[in-house]
Amino acid sequence: MGDLSAQKDAARKAAFGRRKVAHMSGLGQAACANLTEFLAPYLGQPISAYMAIRTEVDPLEVMKKLDLIGPVGVPVIQGAHRPLEFHRWRDGCDMQDGPFGARIPRVDELVVPKVVILPMLAFDLAGHRLGYGGGYYDRTLELLRAAGPVLAVGFAYGAQQVESLPVEPTDQPLDVIVTEAGVCWFGRE
Repeated sequence: MGDLSAQKDAARKAAFGRRKVAHMSGLGQAACANLTEFLAPYLGQPISAYMAIRTEVDPLEVMKKLDLIGPVGVPVIQGAHRPLEFHRWRDGCDMQDGPFGARIPRVDELVVPKVVILPMLAFDLAGHRLGYGGGYYDRTLELLRAAGPVLAVGFAYGAQQVESLPVEPTDQPLDVIVTEAGVCWFGRE
């Protein structure tokens, strides 16, 4: 596992640089337009997104539209090695700082999403995602999928695509990736 961990660390370091360059290019608006179009069949269902940190593609404008139609949750870290909870986010709701700099709703209203929009550092066309290394989304998707169908939607810049990623058995695959270039399904609807 030490070698795999080192491979993931090296992949993360390279991915941070690629994402930063993509973020500075202003492609976020096109990515949000594609995400809005992709989500049209899921409107009204519980959907989780995230409050962007660092150079992640910011889904806030999409979240504002979703909030008009149905419940939107954002991830809240419950502790190390635990799955995430999703708390109801509403446009203009009272927010506070959460772990790692992400803002979270001050009120703890639980949302159980049917569609989970995930940030990432990198992805490959086999549906693998590289996150920050805490395993929060992997544990969460495993738990949600055990209870019923959940769609895992990666949201990223096209420049975050790599040929392949180091993968562990606990890594949960994406069902689809949405970037400024379009939508790519991985055959796991």
